[in-house]
Amino acid sequence: MARYTGPMTKKSRRLGLDLVGGDSAYERRPYPPGQHGRGRIKESEYLLQLREKQKARFTYGVLEKQFHNYYTEASRRQGKTGDNLLQLLECRLDNVVYRAGFARTRRHARQLVGHGHFRVNGKKVDIPSFQVTQFDIIDVREKSLETTPFIVARETHGERVVPAWLEAVPNRMRILVHQLPIRAQIDIPVQEQLIVEYYSKK
Repeated sequence: MARYTGPMTKKSRRLGLDLVGGDSAYERRPYPPGQHGRGRIKESEYLLQLREKQKARFTYGVLEKQFHNYYTEASRRQGKTGDNLLQLLECRLDNVVYRAGFARTRRHARQLVGHGHFRVNGKKVDIPSFQVTQFDIIDVREKSLETTPFIVARETHGERVVPAWLEAVPNRMRILVHQLPIRAQIDIPVQEQLIVEYYSKK
């Protein structure tokens, strides 16, 4: 299962965004990390587009080829390509588990899904990139309910706001997908139009 396993705090500083969510080591500074971080960087149009693409890619934890596949699928669908792209990323099973408050970070959610702790509509799913759809019901497997991550998730539920398109039922460790998210319900600070411009030139 390919994924980026390098230092996320450095990536967060490079892109000026806490990619992990609650990264205690992340400090927002007006310059990138590294020996030459304080040097002047020409803010070209290409650099701005690339930076937005990298923000989205690292936020959701996908590699370049997979991200490009999401863009291709988004461009095929009706509506705005940028909105479709973020909707596809947001509907990944690992992201839904994170958004519902059942995991501390998206990386943690990816691990839980990969270990086979979840069922979607009664069927075991261990693919983090699995696309959830409207009216899906996601449950933690009975065997997993009393494992440490889910005991902690029940005790700490409510510390994070669950988006309106989802409903979390912590006492049953269940997630209900009421609808697919619209752009206004996706709270990542990314200018998706710049990502569309980046790929449209390739």
